[in-house]
Amino acid sequence: MVESAETDWVSRFADEVISEAERRAPGKPIVCASGLSPSGPIHLGNLREVMTPHLVADEIRRRGLDCVHVLSWDDYDRFRRVPAGIDPSWSEHIGKPLTAVPAPPGSVHANWAEHFKAPLDEALKELGVECRGISQTEQYTSGAYREQILRAMRERAAIDDVLSRYRSKQVEDYFPYKPYCHLCGRDLTTVTAYDDETTELAYTCECGFGETVRLAEHDHGKLVWKVDWPMRWAHEGVVFEPSGVDHHSPGSAWIVGGQIVGEVFGGRQPIGPMYAFVGITGMAKMSSSKGDVPTPADALEIMEAPVLRWLYARRKPQQSFKIAFDQEIQRLYDEWDALGRKVATGQAQPAELAAYKRAVGTAAGPLPATAHPVPYRTLASVLDITTGHAGQTLRILRDLDAVASLDDARPRLDKAQTWVDDHMPADQRTRVRGTPDYDLLDSLDPGARESLRLLADGLDDWTIEGLTTLVYGVPKVQAGLPADAKATQELKAAQRAFFALLYKLLVGRETGPRLPTLLMAVGADRVRKLIGA
Repeated sequence: MVESAETDWVSRFADEVISEAERRAPGKPIVCASGLSPSGPIHLGNLREVMTPHLVADEIRRRGLDCVHVLSWDDYDRFRRVPAGIDPSWSEHIGKPLTAVPAPPGSVHANWAEHFKAPLDEALKELGVECRGISQTEQYTSGAYREQILRAMRERAAIDDVLSRYRSKQVEDYFPYKPYCHLCGRDLTTVTAYDDETTELAYTCECGFGETVRLAEHDHGKLVWKVDWPMRWAHEGVVFEPSGVDHHSPGSAWIVGGQIVGEVFGGRQPIGPMYAFVGITGMAKMSSSKGDVPTPADALEIMEAPVLRWLYARRKPQQSFKIAFDQEIQRLYDEWDALGRKVATGQAQPAELAAYKRAVGTAAGPLPATAHPVPYRTLASVLDITTGHAGQTLRILRDLDAVASLDDARPRLDKAQTWVDDHMPADQRTRVRGTPDYDLLDSLDPGARESLRLLADGLDDWTIEGLTTLVYGVPKVQAGLPADAKATQELKAAQRAFFALLYKLLVGRETGPRLPTLLMAVGADRVRKLIGA
């Protein structure tokens, strides 16, 4: 077995999965799996269902072994409810397969399931996630599971026995197969009889329709979830598949499936870590049924793919974490950039280095990266005060961080622009005053007026370095000190008061972006006008 020298959670799972695969099916491709229901937006909590096996499968591929990551789309599940914001008339489709429900109004996609699958497919490509999608609609309607269905029906008593261990009252005439009604297309059906020899199955529907079909030829129904999942484990030969905390309570699909897979289908339960929820800063637990949840596509609008990958790679599956859409994203990027510097100088710890490598590339190669990664908080500040003006932005970034071209700062620049446009709190936006605050200017004492005159006189060195020296130096000069004098507590207080005055005159509040950057964006003539010089 090829082992990794890394010490992170991904490597440890890869070691375990490789050993288990050698015991179960030596010489065959190793199968890792994910499963998602496209019943609504695929949110960032759902993404953990994909990223966890992706990272493990990718580590296995890095070791030169054949590994496939299958993504089962549960698009043959029933449409359960109409999400908020959708025409209530869609309730007529409740009970139909998701692929038989029309897409939301205005969608370009063929059906409800495809509408919600498409954005995730695009996001996974950007994230470098290589997986093979499996449509459960195609599997069931093509007859791919016919033998497994017939087997489950033959073994229904054994399945019922497992299920009965976790329920309080007995169920008469248990059947693990649920047909979709031939007339109304919904699953409001009840199986009334089944013959093992002929495979004739009779059912009735709440719509009033009923019929008898030969299950050996019937491809318009599916196994119930607690039987369907273990059936797929056996059918696909899955060795690794994680699941959320909600699947690990007594009687849940994971617990029950672990018993059914061997007793009924002759397979084995995968190695399956339980993963914790992913939250969003400032938001409650995510729910696709409510419709308005941040998706991977939303996150990739404001952060680069490696950063989003890093969030999932650096935390063990059982550790919860949050993804920032608020100002915390600036701190997150500070952490990311600091890690990059540690890696570059050989100071990163082994687990840190492993998570970084998994973030910036896959077994197939590196992900696209920003050539000149200016700090995110700097980009946000510059883009805010320049309102995205390309010329001003480049002028400031060139002086601030030697950026030769805006293209060199992309895609990070574009991500920061989207964050400023869509997520920056309104009370933090910088709005430069259109006219001077004459009332404030008239109320200033001689010392304050003198500080503004000193600033105006020094606005000749129009560089970030020059302006930084100027704004910090004005209070020093007023105190009779040289510009490079060490700041005392008294001097720091004078600087804070001076900065507050400038912010009030320039943007109408006592705080704002870094003053040198703000001054450069506003321009010397406008600054002089607003400070009454």
